[in-house]
Amino acid sequence: MSEKIAVVGAGLIGRAWAIVFARAGFNVAIWDAVPQALQACQQLLRDNVGDLAAHGLIEESVEVVLARIKPATSLADALRNAALVQENVKETVEVKRDIFAEMDRLAAPGTILTSSTSWIPTSDFSEQLPGRDRILVAHPVNPPYLVPLVELAPAPWTSKSTVERARDIYTRAGQSPVVLNKEITGFLLNRIQGAVLNEALNLYENGYASSEDLDKVLKDGLGLRWSFMGPFETIDLNAPEGVLDYAKRYGHTYRDVAKTQPPNEWRPETLEKIEKERRAALPAAKLGERARWRDNRLMGLVAHKRKQPT
Repeated sequence: MSEKIAVVGAGLIGRAWAIVFARAGFNVAIWDAVPQALQACQQLLRDNVGDLAAHGLIEESVEVVLARIKPATSLADALRNAALVQENVKETVEVKRDIFAEMDRLAAPGTILTSSTSWIPTSDFSEQLPGRDRILVAHPVNPPYLVPLVELAPAPWTSKSTVERARDIYTRAGQSPVVLNKEITGFLLNRIQGAVLNEALNLYENGYASSEDLDKVLKDGLGLRWSFMGPFETIDLNAPEGVLDYAKRYGHTYRDVAKTQPPNEWRPETLEKIEKERRAALPAAKLGERARWRDNRLMGLVAHKRKQPT
């Protein structure tokens, strides 16, 4: 029998995780405290898995993949015999503490408990729990069934065996796990994304370019390379003799530029201007439609990357 994964929370991220695990052959129990959310996710699951099939990104039929995802009648039912639990509830420390206390009480001792939180360190919601050594953050990128990175961010007391077992499960589920050596708010991805957003907001706020053109800098510039190699490999290949050569040529300039990059205050007036530009380009009523377009573009990119050597 296939291993069981419990998904707690049937919203956007929860149902995406259900697809990740079901596609890889795991049995998935999905539960939500709001029955309507659990019911509403069924058609969305079908739509998303259908899109994967249309792009050739699943090897089985839509029905076979969906058959592995079963709604649970209670949290206890969802957690029963689960190898790993993926929590996706409200992003507050108080809610995380409550749900993890309940899961720690209900889950078998060998069950790994993970959170999809984007910002909250594991230690903030696990410190007082008896089973704190089997708890860690497993932060995905939206949507995780298309973007494989998952950040494993343990607390100081999370056991090494828990981290290794979690890494093994996510790897077998087709994800690309990275492990943080120590805790930091925002983990790795959001801190790097935050640095880019900080400078984009500074450049916009000071009148250097429109939001549309700043988006082009990423999507038609840096993002093309960054879709298959990271910043360190990029600079390694951008100078004839590698990283040290690149640093010798350009390091002093980057250092000087960094001194002119203050933290951005995310001022309401700046954000309102960006909102106005975005709504002129994309009416709010079409955000959902555009998100599905984004996902289908990602599927095309994933299919392309699968055909290329690493």
